[in-house]
Amino acid sequence: MVKYNVDLEGKTVLVTGAAGFIGSNLVKRLFRDYKDIKVVGIDSVTDYYDVNIKYERLKEIESLNRDWTFVKASIADRDVVNDLFDKYHFSVVVNLAAQAGVRYSITNPDAYIESNLIGFYNILEACRHHEVEHLVYASSSSVYGSNKKVPYSTDDKVDNPVSLYAATKKSNELMAHAYSKLYNIPSTGLRFFTVYGPAGRPDMAYFGFTDKLVKGETIKIFNYGNCKRDFTYVDDIVEGVVRVMQHAPEKQTGEDGLPIPPYKLYNIGNNSPENLLDFVTILQEELIAAQVLPADYDFDAHKELVPMQPGDVPVTYADTSALEEDFGFKPNTPLRKGLRLFSEWYKQFYCKS
Repeated sequence: MVKYNVDLEGKTVLVTGAAGFIGSNLVKRLFRDYKDIKVVGIDSVTDYYDVNIKYERLKEIESLNRDWTFVKASIADRDVVNDLFDKYHFSVVVNLAAQAGVRYSITNPDAYIESNLIGFYNILEACRHHEVEHLVYASSSSVYGSNKKVPYSTDDKVDNPVSLYAATKKSNELMAHAYSKLYNIPSTGLRFFTVYGPAGRPDMAYFGFTDKLVKGETIKIFNYGNCKRDFTYVDDIVEGVVRVMQHAPEKQTGEDGLPIPPYKLYNIGNNSPENLLDFVTILQEELIAAQVLPADYDFDAHKELVPMQPGDVPVTYADTSALEEDFGFKPNTPLRKGLRLFSEWYKQFYCKS
């Protein structure tokens, strides 16, 4: 177990992507755990998916009446980023802002270059010129590409991305490593595995499937259902992020007199991949239990098995041993419990009668 060396009490933290799924949950958790913390959030609130969900998340944060500042802007805007760093002198930066989604990166590549590369570069430059205790940033399980060896370990080579999204996330890891080496910036990258939960991203399968089933449309199950995903509940992701925030990799000097990069990578996944067809069955049962769908819903009539899509991979499976070893934690929310909580939220948010 590592020793915590970053005390978040009394600190100012920047969370980018604060209106996003993980970002908003992280902000709420920080305010729950710490009495004296200031959080600044930045998010461009794009219409990549339903902005009402994003504003609802922000409303929840506002309702806590804590030391919270929100800036609606893009991290690709260097002046905005620099102004925030000049003004608030952040101790810890958590970069969760990114254009997400594998399939969208095939049709809208520009969005990924702007947010994931230029935006992250601006964050790195700002951390370089304003000393921060720790930079934590989101990577993704997609960096593993079509690797055959499972479970995926952070020690594995990840040089074969199968989507632009994955390539930008791998680029983030390389850029962070370079800045850690050159400027002694303690940074930790977190490879998230298929995050789900209430008020999540509507482009994710569990959410998209639900929308389609409610409308009586057909859901497409890729690779004829022969896909496995390491579904990870959002609270488990946030728990991992909060623990990691509190331990910055130690600064050390190498034999050459230059910094040994204070740099780490961890997987955060459930370490238990679920077959897509089993996942759909559990989702169906929980949607009926939450009264989102009627008990006699004909699921077979609304399911279509289709081939694999470009950019997709057949399996994701996290080796979380490093996270367990260093932080004494591994995600453990059962899929059924997570989908139940999602179904109950969906009923409340969308099925108001």
